[in-house]
Amino acid sequence: MPNSRLLLLMLCAAPLALIAQSAPHAVLLVANQTSQSLSIIDPATEKQIAAVPEDSYTGHEVAASPDGKLAFVPIYGNSGVGRPGTDGSTMDVIDIASRKVVKTVSFGHGVRPHKPIYDPNSGLLYVTTEIDNSVTAIDPKTLKIVASIPTGAAESHMLAITRDGHYGYTANVGPGSVSVLDLKAHKTVTVIPVAKTVQRISLSNDDKLVFVADYSQPRMAVIDTATNKVKSWIELPSIGYGTASTKDGKWLLVALTSANKVAVVDLSTLKVARTIDVPQGPTEILVRPDNGVAYVSCGHSNQVAVIDLAAWNVKTAIDAGKNADGLAWSRF
Repeated sequence: MPNSRLLLLMLCAAPLALIAQSAPHAVLLVANQTSQSLSIIDPATEKQIAAVPEDSYTGHEVAASPDGKLAFVPIYGNSGVGRPGTDGSTMDVIDIASRKVVKTVSFGHGVRPHKPIYDPNSGLLYVTTEIDNSVTAIDPKTLKIVASIPTGAAESHMLAITRDGHYGYTANVGPGSVSVLDLKAHKTVTVIPVAKTVQRISLSNDDKLVFVADYSQPRMAVIDTATNKVKSWIELPSIGYGTASTKDGKWLLVALTSANKVAVVDLSTLKVARTIDVPQGPTEILVRPDNGVAYVSCGHSNQVAVIDLAAWNVKTAIDAGKNADGLAWSRF
């Protein structure tokens, strides 16, 4: 009888062990500008477990492949948008498991590639290529360039795309505008004047609103995607930068870089409900898929703040690389 019980326990435990071994693993990816590296962070332990050197200077943003195995890091150059410096012409492809650059995508000439976004609908990876005033579409399987979509404006630095993959919106920094792109037809729909200069951009969860930071005044433009016009403004306590909506669609998180805070905007009223103190220099925000926390890259402190979205406070700050910036979530 004891042997029978032992056998039963072993038979029950075997499937559980197989499930545990095959369970997907998640990591947070952080592009570190000054370190010229990609941080791989374990969200369970909230520790950096690796820093992968880039092949050139330097990556600002990162995206993960749909299977979570690869990270795509466009190599922008050694300067900031609109400033003199080198013009990056490549994108590193990093194997997350082996923690190595395994391939390089060449754009053929200096384009300052910046923001990569994977679209699950088309299976394409879109990358802003601002020197060419365009967004470049890449097949992530073959790593071949398949299309170039003109933005009709200079310094198309950041990109957001709709959930169906039909439309893209670029923040054109120096011109202070937003380009609306038909990604399927590979053409510019319109260019929307917004402000003297703009910075980061994001979409609401229902794709009805585009949020873009006015980089000359403490306010956020709200663009109606049905009319492609600025419908209202969100007044902020300081100049805004990166933004992200919570998964429940109730809140917009806004990085206030010079104030070292994150503003929490009530999307039902378009007013700031609270602010949260974070480490120095917050730039980009990523809301975890389970909506439990938001990650905020804080470049001046070389950290990533972890905001508890229930308690509305910073639960910890994770050490990353120098000038931590772009963020991506990967499950493999």
